[in-house]
Amino acid sequence: MNNHQQKELRPLLVEKPIRINGYDIDVLGIVSNIVYVRWFEDLRHHFLDKYWPYEEMIKINQSPVLAKTELEYKYPLTIHDKPVGRVWVAHFGRGKWEMCFEISIGNKIACKGKQTGYVIDTNRMKPIPIPEGLRQQYEIELQKR
Repeated sequence: MNNHQQKELRPLLVEKPIRINGYDIDVLGIVSNIVYVRWFEDLRHHFLDKYWPYEEMIKINQSPVLAKTELEYKYPLTIHDKPVGRVWVAHFGRGKWEMCFEISIGNKIACKGKQTGYVIDTNRMKPIPIPEGLRQQYEIELQKR
């Protein structure tokens, strides 16, 4: 697989419309940079609701733990915009995960970024492998493409 094909892959893609609220904008009427971090978190939780709900995680003493968030601001949004957020799995290692994010209006990307983290056993507070069911969904998605 070449680099171009890898860039097009968006395994386990989840999309969600984003509402811009009055408290999301600064004095210039532009969405504040910190709001994008919250939107990334909302998108990650939306992803988890679909593929690995917290109710199931907690029952088996597992939880994702965020280690790093990176953002790249490309284009300012205002309260009048109607962006869509997207999140997908960029990589699953043994216990480490990386997810990519994109906030856009149509084809115009306002912000993109990624988060990196781990899965832990909540009893021992130690990293554990990515749950097999989630890993299988990811592998199936990769094979479709």
